[in-house]
Amino acid sequence: MEFVCRVGTPDGAVVRQVYEGAAESTLRAELEAKGFHVFKIRPRGFALSLSLPRFGSGRVPDQAFLVFNQELAALLKAGLPLVQALDLLLERGKGGRLRSILKEIRERVANGAELSDAFDHFGPAFPPLYAPSLKAGERSGELEQVIRRFIRYQQLMLETRRKVVSAIVYPTVLLCLSVVMVGIMSLYVIPQFEGFFGALDVELPALTKAILSVSVFVRGNAVLLAFGLLALIYLAMQWARTHRGRLLIHSVLLRIPLAGTILHRFSLSQFARSVGTLLRGGIPLLPSIEISVQAVANTHLQERMSGMARSVAEGQAFHQTLESSGAFTKICIDMVKVGESTGALDEMLEEVASFLDQEAETRLERLLILIEPLMLVVMGVVIGVLLMAMYLPMFSAWGQMR
Repeated sequence: MEFVCRVGTPDGAVVRQVYEGAAESTLRAELEAKGFHVFKIRPRGFALSLSLPRFGSGRVPDQAFLVFNQELAALLKAGLPLVQALDLLLERGKGGRLRSILKEIRERVANGAELSDAFDHFGPAFPPLYAPSLKAGERSGELEQVIRRFIRYQQLMLETRRKVVSAIVYPTVLLCLSVVMVGIMSLYVIPQFEGFFGALDVELPALTKAILSVSVFVRGNAVLLAFGLLALIYLAMQWARTHRGRLLIHSVLLRIPLAGTILHRFSLSQFARSVGTLLRGGIPLLPSIEISVQAVANTHLQERMSGMARSVAEGQAFHQTLESSGAFTKICIDMVKVGESTGALDEMLEEVASFLDQEAETRLERLLILIEPLMLVVMGVVIGVLLMAMYLPMFSAWGQMR
């Protein structure tokens, strides 16, 4: 049977070739015995693989996967065989996507497949760093230590995400309240003044006429506007799932004043921590870069980093590839250069990630200090304009009476 294989050669090149083998696991073992690093193997019948969805393509929840790894590491440390450890986790686990995938993984391992290959089969269901980390642990005989190292990495990433979410909760609540308040005034409060304005027999100001016209239009076409808004949101979500849509959206996000810098720093931190984790697990630099680029959430930065592995394979120093990509700050490049020269690149990348996290958190705190009073001012101005539009006719009538 023929397989299309994407492998890293011993001299550092990444190639795609067709090999023959009895099975995927057998061919992978043969290639690794020859010194190749296997990135991906698939049957040559590509049209069939496109028509059949890959099992477990949905992402497993991060928190559930973290608990699974903590329990697996504890069982392996206690000396339990891998298959028995998976059996215990299946007995204790609740229903859900992770449990259904673990059943298949357990069967594959029981039939002789390596744990890394079993997880790699489910691709997008798990973080891109996980299967390569397991592969390094299996080669070195330190599977439990590698899993614990990945647990630490996942905890740091979840903690960073939690801080970002917690930081944007208050501004989001303020924004939602302002929208609700404006909607209530436009749909229920302003119409109550229409009859009153008609009885005043005064010329309405332009602002009041505009507000009343908008209110009448919205009330008269509420159903149509609601369906149109839902359709627009649906189309926007579908477009955002395409590669071109994600690329444009992520590019625009990075250009937002203040907020774009924060998102940029978090993405760089994610890449640096991923490469450092893989290097510490024993994976060579070239595959570590390729895997870590795929772990970056921002598609625009992924595009700018996509040629880094090729540059390293051609003999360019790692810090030079960072500089050539144009995505990294000068201090990151200088720190990586020091790590390369001292032979402590993995440790220096962890320092780079921590530095970027601290910088992003500091900028995020400053942004929140600025945005909270700014949103209150905007809410006050909007509500003030609506109230002014309602009271100006009464002031005019009162002036005529005097």
